[in-house]
Amino acid sequence: MRQNDPPPVIEVRGLVKRYRDSDRPAVDSLDMTVRGGEFVALLGPNGAGKTTTLSILTTSLNKTAGEVRVAGYDLDTHAKEIRARIGIIFQSPSLDLRLTAEENLRFHASLYGIYGYRPTFRLMPRAYRDQVLTLARLLGIEGDLCHRVEKFSGGMRRKLEIVRSLMHHPKVLFLDEPTQGLDPVSRQSLWSYLRQVQKEEGTTVFLTTHYIEEAEGADRVFIVAKGRLLTEGTPETLKVQIADRYLLLDAVDRDQLVRDLDGLTVTTGEDGLLKVAFDGATPQGLLARITVPLTVLRIHVPSLEEAYIELVGREEAETAAG
Repeated sequence: MRQNDPPPVIEVRGLVKRYRDSDRPAVDSLDMTVRGGEFVALLGPNGAGKTTTLSILTTSLNKTAGEVRVAGYDLDTHAKEIRARIGIIFQSPSLDLRLTAEENLRFHASLYGIYGYRPTFRLMPRAYRDQVLTLARLLGIEGDLCHRVEKFSGGMRRKLEIVRSLMHHPKVLFLDEPTQGLDPVSRQSLWSYLRQVQKEEGTTVFLTTHYIEEAEGADRVFIVAKGRLLTEGTPETLKVQIADRYLLLDAVDRDQLVRDLDGLTVTTGEDGLLKVAFDGATPQGLLARITVPLTVLRIHVPSLEEAYIELVGREEAETAAG
């Protein structure tokens, strides 16, 4: 950790979770450090241990071995203090369907000691009412606050869970597939707000998702498979280290183009074009050596999803070969 970096808000050392009927650990000697105010994403295929890890970090599942500290507190001795400082949105809804949306929020705020409980919305403090309306308006459910949750669609229930998780201004916000079931406009609105919360309140955001494009904006990405950490780094670093950047080229005088590329690894790419990998942020150095006029120039810069697929594919191939 650099001298001016914020202190860690999540510290995981040698974390192991082994289920009784499983022949291998769901989480296998996992190490992870997340600094305060970071936005991190945990990616991995189904069965990689993402949800198990999240469940342990949020105190809802016991670990088998290892050390875990969240928000400055040890998981083994101060689970209650951790729960008071985190917000959670799990894949499976945890709302009371018999209550209205606002009643779910009111009970949550009271249980966390944010506001004293009052029997109606109108009797709650002005700060509570303003906060509820602001968050509900953000996700487009302000007109549904007085409706019972059992009548909500899956997407509306997800929105309500998001509002509830932000009520007590958590130090760490854990998101397990938070936008599943949301339409594109609501997804965009949510992420815009979460980035605002992260920036203005210093909230640490810990995400697991199947929408890998949502992790493109993360400060760091952890990729796991079979309960083990494969790699971690910024999205840009992972894209450079794991996936290929290349040019697809052609020219009327292809023979001269091949001579210009002498010494480089040239293969045949899509549509029969010449494919040449390049290092660095741009291919400018490679292009500078070409003397012949080009008829085709396509620059391929990989996405995080491509890097993820490449890494997980390698891991699966190595496992099969071993």
